[in-house]
Amino acid sequence: MTTTTLDTPSLAADTHEIGGTTVSMAPATFDTMRHAMVASQLRTNAVNDQRVVAAMARVPREAFMPADVRALAYRDATIPLGRGRYANLPMATGRLLTEAYLTATDRVLLIGAATGYTAAVLAEIVGSVVAVESDPALLAIAREALAGTGNVELVEAPMQDGHAAGAPYDVLIVDGAIETVPDALIAQVKSGGRVTAGIAERGLTRLASGRKTDGGFALSAFVDVECVSLPGFDAPKPFRF
Repeated sequence: MTTTTLDTPSLAADTHEIGGTTVSMAPATFDTMRHAMVASQLRTNAVNDQRVVAAMARVPREAFMPADVRALAYRDATIPLGRGRYANLPMATGRLLTEAYLTATDRVLLIGAATGYTAAVLAEIVGSVVAVESDPALLAIAREALAGTGNVELVEAPMQDGHAAGAPYDVLIVDGAIETVPDALIAQVKSGGRVTAGIAERGLTRLASGRKTDGGFALSAFVDVECVSLPGFDAPKPFRF
């Protein structure tokens, strides 16, 4: 496992427009907001894997946000990243990582890398991460924020395809809600491997987990919660006469 320390020198004395008012955000302010997120959003919502909690307390989420929304990095809501994409709620991401039962030797396939925040958190816990994202603008932010993080590989590709060249993986994590988990992704997980994902169904989003076995694969929902939707995962529509 490689432990990463993410430096954010460019964040000193950040200035943002919020509601027409210019607000200065010092690094100490972000530190306070990060610890408040841990206390009020994670610990109170069954994010009880202490490695996940500790990693989310260390990784500066603001470093993975576009400049115009950096001041919103720790709010308990989705955050617009542009082009119809949003950062997932910290609690939703924390629950997905907690239910994956991560180990220090795991090789993780992360779908929906976005700007790289979840990959950075995973890098603090597991052996290696392959993070797949289809949006080049989001990947550009991720590459800058993750520079020097040796155990994360960023892959630009259709998210529903994963990254078969790196398979098999111990864990598959989909950091967003999708209608169905494609067979192509399940095929990249080892037998006995763990899967967590957001699931979108009948207008609701929930988080689910499961294991792949030699006999098949299934997910079981464990909580209904707001979760950002990922593009490219629409379930096949039944044929109607």
